[in-house]
Amino acid sequence: MIEQRCKEELISDILGVISDEGKKAKKTRIMKKAYLDWWSFQKYFAKLQERGFVEKIDDPKFGTIYALAESGEELQEKLEDVKKILK
Repeated sequence: MIEQRCKEELISDILGVISDEGKKAKKTRIMKKAYLDWWSFQKYFAKLQERGFVEKIDDPKFGTIYALAESGEELQEKLEDVKKILK
C-alpha cells in the first residue's frame, strides 16, 4: 500500500527538487522529481508562488524557470528541522 504524503511533505519535496536542481528548475522537472500528479503540483506550487517562496524567471535561453527565493530556502530548512524532530 502506498502511503500518502501530508501537505508539508509535498511542499518540502517541491522545494527540495528546486534546491537539488541548483535552485532553479522548470515546472515539469519539479513535478516529475517530486512524484506529483498535475493537480497536486498546481495546487501546492501556486501557493508557494503566491506567498513568495518560489519566483518565476523568464530566461531567454531556457524559457520560464522557477527559482527558490530566500524565504523558500528558509522554509525548506524549517521543514527539514521538523522532519528530524519527528523521526
